[in-house]
Amino acid sequence: MQAHSITMYLYAIQKRLHTSGSIRAKCSRNYLQISKLMEQFIINGGTPLNGTLTPSGNKNAALPILAACLLTEEPVVLRNMPLIGDVLTLKKLLQTLGVTITEDDKHTWTVQAKSILSHTPDPILCGNIRASILLAGPMLARHGRLTLPPPGGDVIGRRRLDTHILALESLGSTITGTDPFELQASKLIGTDILLDEASVTATENAVMASVLAKGTTILRNSASEPHVQELCNFLNNCGARIEGIGSNMLTITGVSSLGGGEHTIGPDYLEVVSFIGAAAVTEGQIRIKNSDPHHLKMAKLIFARLGITWTTESTDIIVPRIQSLNITPDLNDVIPKIDDAPWPGFPADMMSIAIVVATQCKGTVLFHEKLFESRLHFVDKLIGMGAQIIMCDPHRCIVQGPTVLHAETLESPDIRAGMALLIAALCAKGESIIRNINQIERGYEGVDKKLRSLGAKISRTK
Repeated sequence: MQAHSITMYLYAIQKRLHTSGSIRAKCSRNYLQISKLMEQFIINGGTPLNGTLTPSGNKNAALPILAACLLTEEPVVLRNMPLIGDVLTLKKLLQTLGVTITEDDKHTWTVQAKSILSHTPDPILCGNIRASILLAGPMLARHGRLTLPPPGGDVIGRRRLDTHILALESLGSTITGTDPFELQASKLIGTDILLDEASVTATENAVMASVLAKGTTILRNSASEPHVQELCNFLNNCGARIEGIGSNMLTITGVSSLGGGEHTIGPDYLEVVSFIGAAAVTEGQIRIKNSDPHHLKMAKLIFARLGITWTTESTDIIVPRIQSLNITPDLNDVIPKIDDAPWPGFPADMMSIAIVVATQCKGTVLFHEKLFESRLHFVDKLIGMGAQIIMCDPHRCIVQGPTVLHAETLESPDIRAGMALLIAALCAKGESIIRNINQIERGYEGVDKKLRSLGAKISRTK
């Protein structure tokens, strides 16, 4: 949308804000969203990153844990909550259902779902985030029904909901319709469930529904990502009985109710890897505090193949300035392949970062992104910046480096691709502009402030 068109649209919304009721509220939300879309980053690349930073809480842990607060009427204290778009949207969604959320400080919330006033969450808010689907499991478990508008989120390819439906129906719920989904369950009964794919959010939904189900649920082919483990540990601390945490088979013995508790959201390992990549391509040296390095063993193996290493001190990661940036070929000098896989494989969310890093490394590497057919669409932007990349098909690309990247005006298509383009701009020559930065800020808290603290030349403008 051109600047003039946006301005006129905003003017029209302002005029409509004088109306009343739901129309005014809807217009207000649209106004804020469009205003956010007009914000952009201005980046002057080529400055090495140097200094120390602390990552925010893990978005992918905060979202299901926030939804899981619906399972108990007692207060839950959540610390280290990341103040990012997706988390704030889910917070609003819970509040529209009647959940009380008070801010003890900026990153500490007390959540209490003592009474639920609505079973139909706001459709606009649901359409803004994928995580709205996480309301299904806890609402069915504790309240027996939910009218759920279709979830939104990143446009990175087909993101099926079939696995969620399979799991919830296996537990005894009835699901009809698609826009909205009508979910009902008079009683959830534990059973043996084989998920047709190791979906993270489907696993989380099944776990949340099962903790209050009657009997025992065995969840096979479940996801085992760190944020899934964190959700399970949180639920156990509230009185749930979940065994097999960290494996692909969870055994959940239903309990009659859950209590309250306290939980500190762990660091966002995807943010940690993003800053490791940014430091490497700008030839900088940084320390990332409280980064929980044991979740990064596979990332460390993959980045080592790109010629990037780091050391650890307790829970800190130190990225040194001196990096080889040489891609290691496979045996017999074969071009190496980096592909994503379910945990403990290389996470799909790290692929975009690794591709940008590879453009600054000497050698050739094939990337195979198996999960989402639109994940690699941002690669065209890198090619426009001067990267030598061959797109084999929607899932595979060959990167040959190193190449000098040139400044460009870019649109952030989704959270991870947006961050990848930001990293590319940090090492590019000249002044780059990144628009649609709300997509980046859905997953990265204060990313421009953190980068400025490391010496990056980045500013925000409208």
